[in-house]
Amino acid sequence: MAITKVTEKESNAQEQEKLSPECKELLSSLPKEKGQRTPYLFLYQGFWCQPKEIQAIISVQKHYKAEDTDLIFATIPNSGTTWLKALSFAIVNRRHYHHSQKSHPLLTSNPHELVPFLEYKLFANNQIPDISSFPRPPLLATHMPLGAMHDSVRGSSSKLVYLARNPFDTFVSIYHFLCKIRPKSLGPFLLEEAFDMYCRGVMGFGPYWEHMLGYWYESLRSPHKVLFLKYEEMKENTSFELKKMAEFLGFPFSIQEEKDGVVEGIAKMCSFEHLKDLEVNKKGKGAIADFLV
Repeated sequence: MAITKVTEKESNAQEQEKLSPECKELLSSLPKEKGQRTPYLFLYQGFWCQPKEIQAIISVQKHYKAEDTDLIFATIPNSGTTWLKALSFAIVNRRHYHHSQKSHPLLTSNPHELVPFLEYKLFANNQIPDISSFPRPPLLATHMPLGAMHDSVRGSSSKLVYLARNPFDTFVSIYHFLCKIRPKSLGPFLLEEAFDMYCRGVMGFGPYWEHMLGYWYESLRSPHKVLFLKYEEMKENTSFELKKMAEFLGFPFSIQEEKDGVVEGIAKMCSFEHLKDLEVNKKGKGAIADFLV
């Protein structure tokens, strides 16, 4: 059977078919650059996104109204997102699911399912979910810069946890991830080209520094509202950082829990070494080996 080669023009047309007329009209007015996994990236509200991401973000901005109990976990792609999701779920739900429990949701479900992205899951494909029906407190995730979040996020008592990673390590992780998933129709992704784009900020939800600094400055202004964590410090002293995050989220570890090794138990269960070996994390879009990290 003959294999039909998809050209860049055809790939772009396929991408456009999935967009609403309003989004298509908006894209025609935005600056654009060659994309890493789609034909183009577009500059929307100061950051670079794929077309489908922009459509979903607009829906988030229109329809998502943060409530006081919402807990939001933010990262730039490939900076420890999956790890942060796993840790946050285990912390908040530890009274329902002990870390040693064989039926723990983190052993049977991918962290991206348990802590869904606003723009990739909940508000994607023209969906408008009823987050008020979610278990309390709702655990939500995003790659969106702080400035793109709805005013209700800053105006409510909802809390944000941001995880930052060394920019060079983030680039290396992004590059290898994109090389795995980049459509062949776009041709090879040269390291020099990728590094140039990254340094210019032309990357998913970039520029990196603007994304990171937005959350960092807000954590200084409102430390009760935004907790700024560093990936490298989390790796070096996971237990200490876990206790800091639990305290901030309103789920502090008790002295007895610390004596019983609950903090260390959660850290071990949520480690990359453990998560990547689970069958639920080995395949599909949620494969930890690809998605993380």
